[in-house]
Amino acid sequence: MSLEVLSENRSHGGRQLVVKHASAATGTEMTFSIFLPPQAESGGKLPIVWYLSGLTCTHANVTEKGEYRAACAEHGLILVAPDTSPRGEGVPDDPAGAYDFGLGAGFYVDATQEPFARNYQMWSYLIEELPALVASEFPVDMSRQGITGHSMGGHGALTVALGNPGRFRSVSAFAPLWRRARCRGVRKH
Repeated sequence: MSLEVLSENRSHGGRQLVVKHASAATGTEMTFSIFLPPQAESGGKLPIVWYLSGLTCTHANVTEKGEYRAACAEHGLILVAPDTSPRGEGVPDDPAGAYDFGLGAGFYVDATQEPFARNYQMWSYLIEELPALVASEFPVDMSRQGITGHSMGGHGALTVALGNPGRFRSVSAFAPLWRRARCRGVRKH
């Protein structure tokens, strides 16, 4: 799978990348950010923290507004922030235009009903495809993973961790969205 680096910046001795790739799970191009601390240059594998953003956000939410890089650089942690949903021409959105369903609101689940099922496969993307891609391209120790998120991402972090017992060494949620999603046809894992 080929990656396209959209941007690269130096920070706290490490590298902040924004990366785009073609996703088989979503049938779209997907973007994520990854911070590689200075320890990534040593040749060893490092622990990884997955950060899931909230409703209407993208990978840029935490990358541009949060300051995690100093702590990641100090502790030798790689941080990956995926987008919250598939995007692009032809990706269905909520016909009513609501902010809490459709683009920017993938809820980190797999949709089962059309027209959403063909692109909204965020559980598969986050649990299978993205980790495999990151592990193949970056110095990640997949036996040392943590997951966290805010709002919809906090809910996502909890459901992903609970749905994958033993995979994550830590899970935390900041102000997790906890309501009955109006999504119909969502595959439960």
